[in-house]
Amino acid sequence: MTATTLDTAAARSRWEDWRARRTAELSRPHGWLSLTGLHWLDTEPAAVADLPGRWASAEGGVRVLAGAADGLVADGAAVDGELFVPTPEGAPGTLLEVGERRVEVMQRSGLHALRVRDPHAPALAAFTGVPVFDFDERWVLEATFTPFEQVRDVVVDAVVEGLRHHQAGVGTIRFEVDGQPQELLAYGAADGLTVQFTDATSGVSTTGTTRSLSVDAPGADGRLVLDLNRTQNLPCAFTDHATCPLPPAENRLRIAVDAGEKDPR
Repeated sequence: MTATTLDTAAARSRWEDWRARRTAELSRPHGWLSLTGLHWLDTEPAAVADLPGRWASAEGGVRVLAGAADGLVADGAAVDGELFVPTPEGAPGTLLEVGERRVEVMQRSGLHALRVRDPHAPALAAFTGVPVFDFDERWVLEATFTPFEQVRDVVVDAVVEGLRHHQAGVGTIRFEVDGQPQELLAYGAADGLTVQFTDATSGVSTTGTTRSLSVDAPGADGRLVLDLNRTQNLPCAFTDHATCPLPPAENRLRIAVDAGEKDPR
């Protein structure tokens, strides 16, 4: 498929609005730029960094032992004794409060960890926006989605060695760039599709790990619009305390997608 015919001024305006929302999202006080630590837990209770209490990995969750004077808060109440925090695999973690900080209790690949979110994190304080390629209508492409007969469990590595991510592969998006056929494996999302990929700019002008693009659900005929200007970084582009998935082997494009967000570091 080829670049779409569009009202460039209107498309640029929508892209600028999207960029403003993206900047606001990254500026949240306990968002991805607030991360200051990622700590993996053992099965024996132990102190973790400068956090109050003692923490341990357990079956299906994390145990924390703390006294009321420690200042650890769960669901609005001080933790006084032992608390068990369930940790569904791969899901966003439960947030406990320590003053202005939040301690995210989570599970990845059967391992338990604490991730600290601090609204005074240096990365957040220094943030003024993500460097991006300028909007280019060349990267608004017509594409076709072909669904798989059944959802596929796509297992990929993570930026943290030893971790694995399970993704729901739902089909293939096919398109053309300068007459060259391209395709990307797509994951299912709540409101459409998601693709995660690398390309010839990865590790040069864009992050070397992976970038992501959300796509509206295709029409009944499988047609959709792939706006690569909205390609964005995953959290691992901003912080060493993320556990992002790497792209599937099918999604390592050989062309240079000089669109979307650049490497912020």
